[in-house]
Amino acid sequence: MRLLVRNIKELVQVEEQPRERVLGTEMANVATVKDAYLMVEEGRIVAFGPMATLAEERADSVVDASGRLVMPCFCDSHTHLVYAGSREHEYCDKIRGLSYEEIAQRGGGILNSARRLQAASEEELYEGAMQRLEQMIRLGSGAVELKSGYGLTVEAEMKMLRVIRRMKETSPLALKATLLGAHGVPLEYRGRQGEFVDLVVREMIPQAAAEGLADYVDVFCDRGFFTPEEADRILEAGAKYGLRGKIHANELACSGGVQVAVRWNALSCDHLEHMGEAEIAALNGSGTMPTVLPGAAFFLGMPYAPARQMIDSGLGVAMASDCNPGSSPSGNMQLILSMACINYRLLPEEAINAVTLNSAYAMGVSHEVGSIAVGKQANFFITRPVPSLEYMPYSFGENKVEQVFIQGRRM
Repeated sequence: MRLLVRNIKELVQVEEQPRERVLGTEMANVATVKDAYLMVEEGRIVAFGPMATLAEERADSVVDASGRLVMPCFCDSHTHLVYAGSREHEYCDKIRGLSYEEIAQRGGGILNSARRLQAASEEELYEGAMQRLEQMIRLGSGAVELKSGYGLTVEAEMKMLRVIRRMKETSPLALKATLLGAHGVPLEYRGRQGEFVDLVVREMIPQAAAEGLADYVDVFCDRGFFTPEEADRILEAGAKYGLRGKIHANELACSGGVQVAVRWNALSCDHLEHMGEAEIAALNGSGTMPTVLPGAAFFLGMPYAPARQMIDSGLGVAMASDCNPGSSPSGNMQLILSMACINYRLLPEEAINAVTLNSAYAMGVSHEVGSIAVGKQANFFITRPVPSLEYMPYSFGENKVEQVFIQGRRM
C-alpha cells in the first residue's frame, strides 16, 4: 500500500540523519520542508522533500494537504491510562485546600484508585483504557507509555500489565508497558514499608519479567513515598531481569531520586518540580532523559520544573501528559505543547522536540517514531489549515489535528 501526501504547506521535524534525542541548544532547531510531499509504503516513510523534486506521483492513495502542516505524532512517554473510575471528589478537596500528601495520608489518591482497580475486571479496565487511548489518537498521539501502579498487590499489578499487553496486541500505536509496583504504600504495609519493597523485588518484578509483561520498571522516589535506598533496590532488581529503570522523582522535594536514576542509567526520570544544581549536574552527560509533566503541576498547583534552566545547561528535556485520574486527567498533548511555551518559556521549536523526538527517546522508541525520517514508522498527523508552525502552541483552545495516520493508515 503506497500513500502520497502532497502539497504540504510545511513538513515538520524532518531528519536526513535520524537522531536518538536532542540536547541543549539543539532543541531550538526543528528542520522543516515547505511546499513538500511525504511518501509512505507498507506503513513506513520511504521519501519526502520539496514538491518540485517529486518525480513519481503513483500511489494507491493520495491526500492533498494544501494549507496544512504535517507533523510526526506526539509521543506521550508517561501515562497511567489503565484505571477504574475518576477522582473528581478529590479535585474538590484540593479546591478546599487539602494538599496531595494530605489526601494520600487519609487513604485517597493512589490508594483510592487501587481499591477501585482491584475490584474491576480486566475487560472493564481494557475498555476504559482503549476509550482514553482513542481520544489521545484523535488529538495527535501516536506512541504512548502505559504504567501500572494502581494495583499495589501482585495480582492487581499483573492484571494491569495484562490489560496493557492486550492493548499492545490490538492497537497499531507504539505502546510500552512499565511496572510501577512501587507507586504507593498500601495501608496494610504502613509502618513496615520495607516488607512491601520486598514484595515488589521478590514477586512483582520476577513475575512480570517471566510473563513478558513489562518493558521497564519504575518507582515513586519522593518525600513520603519511597526512599533512594528502596529505589536502588527496585531498579537493581529490574536490571537483573532485563528491565531498564525509570523513576518518578522530585515532585514533592529534592528526594535523591534523580541521582538514583543516573546511577542505574534509567531511561528517564519524571516530574522534577524540585531541582537543584546537583540534580542538573548529575543528569548532564548521562543517558537519562529529564521528563517534565506540565499537566500534573498545573492541576495540582505545584511549582513548575526548571525546564528552561535544564535546557540552558545542556540537557535535553521531554514532556508528557501524565494522564491519570488523580493529578492530570488529560491526555491532550497539544495542550502539553502549549504549556511548554506558556508556563515553561520554551521556544516553539524546543517544545516540539520535547513532545516528539525527546519523548520518543524517553520511552525507548526514537529509532521508530518521533520524527519524519526515511525508514521510520509513518505515524504523523495533518493539521487543519493553520497560518504557521508557531500557531500550534499559540492556539491552546482548539483541536488543530484534522487527520491522524498510524503506520500509514488513516485512523
